[in-house]
Amino acid sequence: MQEIILKNKKHGMRTLLICILVELLALGGIILGAYLLEDGAKGVGLVLFIISLLVLCIAWIPLIGLRVLKPQEALVLTLFGKYIGTIKGEGFYAVNPFCIAVNPAAKTKLNQSGDVASAGSETITARAGVNMIDKKISLKIMTLNNNRQKINDCLGNPVEIGIAVTWKVVDTAKAVFNVDNYKEYLSLQCDSALRNVVRVYPYDVAPNVDTTGDGVADDGSLRGSSEIVAGRIRDEIQTRVNDAGIEIVEARITYLAYAPEIAAVMLQRQQASAIIDARKMIVDGAVGMVEMALERLSQNKTVELDEERKAAMVSNLLVVLCGNHDAQPVVNSGSLY
Repeated sequence: MQEIILKNKKHGMRTLLICILVELLALGGIILGAYLLEDGAKGVGLVLFIISLLVLCIAWIPLIGLRVLKPQEALVLTLFGKYIGTIKGEGFYAVNPFCIAVNPAAKTKLNQSGDVASAGSETITARAGVNMIDKKISLKIMTLNNNRQKINDCLGNPVEIGIAVTWKVVDTAKAVFNVDNYKEYLSLQCDSALRNVVRVYPYDVAPNVDTTGDGVADDGSLRGSSEIVAGRIRDEIQTRVNDAGIEIVEARITYLAYAPEIAAVMLQRQQASAIIDARKMIVDGAVGMVEMALERLSQNKTVELDEERKAAMVSNLLVVLCGNHDAQPVVNSGSLY
């Protein structure tokens, strides 16, 4: 389905004025015809009266085809079931009064910007039957916040992840006719693409994991490579929604965490890893300080220590430097030996 843009349709004000003028003339013709009937010119008066009455009854029909659009809005029009074109952009339009605006997603409300209707408008729609405002398709950039999903990463760990997808309609004909409901279609494709991408990555950096598909292990992860993951999610969604006339502007990860059932265990694992890394740093620093102390004592010849005393000194210094609590010194007032 190819989109057809109706450009030469901004005649709404002219049509409105002409219809009002014709109605006024028809009303005047009715009055004049009635006057002629009473004045004796029954033939001319009767014809004028009937013609003016018919004009008065049908002159308002073109008013049904008047459409007002604000910036970044569009209407997809069909005539007796056939797609005839789309009007876009702000303006006062006059179209065929028998045309019907089509928007299957008019009443679909997603968790996204610009897609929340008040209760009053819904009541008006229910009473009026067809509300042209609801049939308009927004061409603005909108943000879809899909619900958080629980997905297993490449290591089988369940994680909860949420994304925000920025999108807009670029082809109204495809959006209306190629899919049943382009909003629901977009939401479902976002869920599917998110699952396909997340299952390739581990939550955190893990050894021997290939996230790029080149057969070489890398350091990609959901937590550390969020920009790359978001880009892949965007590309995945875009390939799926091309047939719906939708352009994906951007996709961002808005929430990422382990699932509640393993969150506590993973937190302990992260804490243990952090403690080990901290201990390694402390030991490296302590060994360096001990070596420096022995070297300075040896250079300055402050005290001569045999191997046994050096070992005892090293042990004491390491205990003091690597301990979690402050050391309690013991003063030896006697001889070193």
